[in-house]
Amino acid sequence: MNVVRAQVTDLSHAAPLFASYREFYGEPYNLEASTAFLASRLARDQSIVLLAKEGDATVGFVQIYPAFSSTRLAPMWILNDLFVVEAARGLGAVDALLETAATLAKEAGVVTIELATAHTNLRAQAVYARHGYEVDEEFRHYEKPLS
Repeated sequence: MNVVRAQVTDLSHAAPLFASYREFYGEPYNLEASTAFLASRLARDQSIVLLAKEGDATVGFVQIYPAFSSTRLAPMWILNDLFVVEAARGLGAVDALLETAATLAKEAGVVTIELATAHTNLRAQAVYARHGYEVDEEFRHYEKPLS
């Protein structure tokens, strides 16, 4: 499994995975909107997108948003999106993506990577725990929908 950092020129490989990820979480599959969103993030250098490749096929991706920890006075990353196509699950793509993200974060001086997943996504929770991610027992996270 090979992991590469996506560029704007990789949108045709990344966007279908992003559209499928969104569909997994209940949004309609919309390749055009997914392509536009990723293009904007990559062109503005607002996210890091990593692609997992098995031969010529792109089988998974992660999207990371750089942020900062005010209490730690240091950079942190939010691993916001992760998706592997069904046919490639169990073949090491998710491990390669998570390990590459952690390596790049360490090289960039990042102090923590945060992520969230659905309470019902037990498979993902097991993968994250296996990679050393811990459930936050100190803080409760909230969100306020604005639309």
